Amino acid sequence: MKLVIAILQDKDASQAVTELNRRGFRATKLASTGGFLREGNTTILVGIEEKDVEAVIHILKRTSAARQETLTPQTPSHSGEPYIPFPVEVTVGGATIFVVDIDRYEKF
Repeated sequence: MKLVIAILQDKDASQAVTELNRRGFRATKLASTGGFLREGNTTILVGIEEKDVEAVIHILKRTSAARQETLTPQTPSHSGEPYIPFPVEVTVGGATIFVVDIDRYEKF
């Protein structure tokens, strides 16, 4: 058994979970926050058989495409120095996916 841990942007999470459920995969959504942009993320947990790993990753790739956005960084709150934020073009979206072995699984 495997556990897929996927970190997606909030904008992509609902579509990803809907598609996973439609294909018969049960998923758990957890709210999380990214460290770089400090924007909302969603962490999705999917417990599956090893044979289903590639299908789940394929769904996540299709539903969480990377895209370019122009963002203005937040002003640092701890600095006494003047700070003028300039807009920056960054790649957002996509997914960070971990696949880990499960030693034990129980469902009550």
